[in-house]
Amino acid sequence: MNTLPPVHPGEVLLEDFMKPLGLSQYRLSKDIGVPALRISQIVRGQRAITADTALRLARYFGTSPDVWLRLQATYDLEVAQRQIGKRIAREVRVLHQTPA
Repeated sequence: MNTLPPVHPGEVLLEDFMKPLGLSQYRLSKDIGVPALRISQIVRGQRAITADTALRLARYFGTSPDVWLRLQATYDLEVAQRQIGKRIAREVRVLHQTPA
């Protein structure tokens, strides 16, 4: 089965927000008050979006911080599922409760 890699929230930030608005990484970093390295690492998929960054991006772009945190959580879960999902399925039993 050939599946696409999970989408990092940095890709969404770059492709859906920065590029259409003509924003450079430097400009975004200055406008939201974070180091340029943070934005660079996020858009390259090398850094997660934290609650702090989510709050800043949400204020700047007029979105909800939940949007950014959900993107990150979805990415993290997809990566974990691919890396350890089968092992977890083998190691963890399902709870079977009997009706009271």
